[in-house]
Amino acid sequence: MEGHLCSPFLDIEIKPHIGLIVSGGHTLLVKVKQFDDYKVVGNSLDDAAGEAFDKVGKMLGLSYPGGPEVEKSALKGDSKRFNFPRSMLSSGDLNFSFSGIKTSVLYKLKEIGTPDKQTISDLCASFQAAVIEILVTKALNAAKLYNLPRIALSGGVACNGSLRDLIKKKASEGGIELFVVDKNYSTDNAAMIARAASERFIRKQFSSLESDVNPNLEI
Repeated sequence: MEGHLCSPFLDIEIKPHIGLIVSGGHTLLVKVKQFDDYKVVGNSLDDAAGEAFDKVGKMLGLSYPGGPEVEKSALKGDSKRFNFPRSMLSSGDLNFSFSGIKTSVLYKLKEIGTPDKQTISDLCASFQAAVIEILVTKALNAAKLYNLPRIALSGGVACNGSLRDLIKKKASEGGIELFVVDKNYSTDNAAMIARAASERFIRKQFSSLESDVNPNLEI
């Protein structure tokens, strides 16, 4: 996760910001004071956003991974045809929940029966719009709550064009400086790990070669 936090800053200084990490396994809001000074302020209580994209894609018979296929289909769809819930948008905290939206798509699909191509595109567009609105709204709320003038978007779902467009628009309207990971470095990659490692090298924070793997380490 530290690598993802660093990925929008591969060749520039890391300044205080709210980090929005959106991937198949995680959806996190992180308050970053500086490198190695993090606080998770928002988390998904169930499915990660990317996981929800993949599951909805599977429901609709799209190929795996579902995220890019949902986005591709959504380009031809009407995002206002189906009104899926914006879960926890007014919860008063910075946490996320995407299982309810996923379930709503499932119920709508059962109601429809066998959807035609246009209906599939409309379902994708409507689902995507709901998820993206939640992600962007929560990120902006976090920046406002902690009085931070910057947001950084990272993780595999950061490749989504509609997410990138909306967060750019809303950040600009709110006077927030935005850093978005390059699409080439949004999924797991060596460059972001090297960026994090370079900061630890400068600080002489070294681990023993005998250190064991711990997949449950916190940020």
